[in-house]
Amino acid sequence: MLDVGKWPVFALLPPEELRLIRQACVFGSAANEALYVTVSDEVFALGTNCSGCLGLGDLQSTIEPRRIDVLCGKKIVSLSYGTGPHVVIATADGEVFAWGHNGYSQLGNGTTNHGLTPALVSTNLLNKRVTEVACGSHHTIALTTDGEVYAWGYNNSGQVGSGSTANQPTPRRVSSCLQNKVVVNIACGQLCSMAVLDNGEIYGWGYNCNGQLGLGNNGNQQTPCRIAALQGVSIVQVACGYAHTLALTDEGFVYAWGANSYGQLGTGNKSNQALPTLINTDKERMVEVAACHTSHTSAAKTQSGQILMWGQCRGQAVASPHLTHFSSTDDVFACFATPAVTWHLLSVDADDYLTVAQSLKKEFDSPEISDLKFLVDGKCIHVHKALLKIRCEHFRALLNETDEDAIEIHQFSYLVYRAFLEYLYTDTINLPPEDAIGLLDLATYYQETRLKRLCQETIKRGISEENAITLLSAAVKYEARDLEEFCFKFCVNHLTAVTQTQAFADMDHDLLKNFISKASRYGAFKN
Repeated sequence: MLDVGKWPVFALLPPEELRLIRQACVFGSAANEALYVTVSDEVFALGTNCSGCLGLGDLQSTIEPRRIDVLCGKKIVSLSYGTGPHVVIATADGEVFAWGHNGYSQLGNGTTNHGLTPALVSTNLLNKRVTEVACGSHHTIALTTDGEVYAWGYNNSGQVGSGSTANQPTPRRVSSCLQNKVVVNIACGQLCSMAVLDNGEIYGWGYNCNGQLGLGNNGNQQTPCRIAALQGVSIVQVACGYAHTLALTDEGFVYAWGANSYGQLGTGNKSNQALPTLINTDKERMVEVAACHTSHTSAAKTQSGQILMWGQCRGQAVASPHLTHFSSTDDVFACFATPAVTWHLLSVDADDYLTVAQSLKKEFDSPEISDLKFLVDGKCIHVHKALLKIRCEHFRALLNETDEDAIEIHQFSYLVYRAFLEYLYTDTINLPPEDAIGLLDLATYYQETRLKRLCQETIKRGISEENAITLLSAAVKYEARDLEEFCFKFCVNHLTAVTQTQAFADMDHDLLKNFISKASRYGAFKN
């Protein structure tokens, strides 16, 4: 659970108001500006209002939250901000709104007049659906559902990717070598831009004097350049600090490059790196990296939920990843970054009262008021008949035919069956990928489509060179087509390592033949 109270700008809000917040963003040169969205999808702003960045129609600071009427009901899905500051959002409908500082046309409206209220960014985007936005110091980039990137604003170092250093007054498609490529993730440093492709490649452009583009040199780039040093490594997420970059691979490794005067690369020293450097995270698999273009702070989250931080931490230079007691990377920026802004749009969950979902979760496997128990591998799992009937067609039919208060299960293991029953109470699963295969088997058997999809997502997050063939085999067995394609592509991208595993040596003969045939068509064996 996130605690928005960690940010001082929210300190004066009464508890009843804090409980209503579901999204929030803290920004500004002193972290003195904030926007938040309530459960009823109303949008409010408060703070010092530099350059009209609160979108309230004036330049007045406000210690009391004021509503931004034009944004209410818009359902914000992505938000970013610059150092002017200017603010840019993407809505659930794929529209882009921008306001605030506009000295370099970073609002994309063709002028350099500051925007005091949110305005639709329409040039070249009217027929596009934008899913993600990212801002540098004074430039903006946007990602569409088609995997295209558009950029506008300040361009002194080529950060707009237009092939020149002229400022870009309206959105322009970033093409060059991104033409016909599908981008899935974007980020901006102060004066540079980064893009991750669906095939795991990563491209950068703009300012590069600290090596933050990862190209092995310090020359600025006016068009996107692929980071060749990461050939054969599949990137899934990128995050940019002030002048450094973090990238997360599909196997949970973290690479860093760029400026390092505060230890923000996590290499154990303060030497800049112009090439991606693998960070030592004690063999823990990472699932998220975090950085913000306003600071020199870095953070990462492990698969087990632990939070690491390094770089500039409240004035100290921490040169290697340091284990914290935090529960999210957001806490690192609230407590240790300078300024203490949010590195992305926060999602805030209320935790002072129990919702229906939380109440159900609390009662799972609690014998106090349960009226049914399952016996699996000699262990009991306590549940409630009414809930099982509501949540699962299999149990509705089964429990309508029996009045038993105890049922033995032999087909599935205790771990798998308990995870299934817990899913019926919580809508989530919490299993390592290898065990999720057993749950995928159960989901297929009980025709639980959503559970099947969740299992596939869990397996995807946990794929590695060692288990890729095992997971591919399971996907084929349980006719999980999307998972099968994902595992296959991972195997092809890591072909040399995967073919040297024991799982590959033990692979079913027919599956092996199909794999080799498909890999050949995919171009895996071209010289």
